[in-house]
Amino acid sequence: MVAWLRLAYEPRGQCRRALAYHGQWCLGGRGGRNTMKWLLLGLVLFLGTHALRVYAEGWRSQQMARLGEKTFKGVYAVVSLLGFVLLCWGYDIARATPTVLWVPPVATRHVAALLMLLASVLLVAAYVPGNHLKARMRHPMVLSVKVWALAHLLANGNLEDVILFASFLVWAVLCFRAARARDRAANLPPVVPQMRATWVAVMGGVVLYAVFLFKAHAWLVGVSPLGF
Repeated sequence: MVAWLRLAYEPRGQCRRALAYHGQWCLGGRGGRNTMKWLLLGLVLFLGTHALRVYAEGWRSQQMARLGEKTFKGVYAVVSLLGFVLLCWGYDIARATPTVLWVPPVATRHVAALLMLLASVLLVAAYVPGNHLKARMRHPMVLSVKVWALAHLLANGNLEDVILFASFLVWAVLCFRAARARDRAANLPPVVPQMRATWVAVMGGVVLYAVFLFKAHAWLVGVSPLGF
């Protein structure tokens, strides 16, 4: 695993030699296809439950009426949690035997770092009432996921990364479109934003970004965005 993490920061010539040396793993050798199943199952369960309002709004309403709101939300939470655990576990397993599709240029890491600042601000904005970002976009949480997924797609070239982040990107695009359509149908009244709330959202996002950049990402994922 350490050898693979080192690849991201080595010159391209050394990368090619290392990829040739580890070719049995890169090109779908032992374990590559088998370990991906838990990641895929987790994605289906987690994103599938969170996309019910996109492709099965009627069925969701029927089941909520049949089972009761509390029971439905309980089952929903259990399935979502199971999916999240499986996708995290499956991704960790898949990373141990990576399938390299391409080696992203160093510049993509810088672009990803800037995009993650925007994603952090949008994430905090979802929880700060009355800010301009939430008033304008209505669903900054979903937009945050979209930007997060795009940033990580740019900076990672392994098969498991593409599957994970592309899945979240597609989900976020579809969910945002569906949510905006519901907003238009509901004819929601405009929200008057407050500058103070906007500053709280922006500064909170900057703090969250710094925490993940310098500490939390390396602790949670095992890889530092700064390369050390």
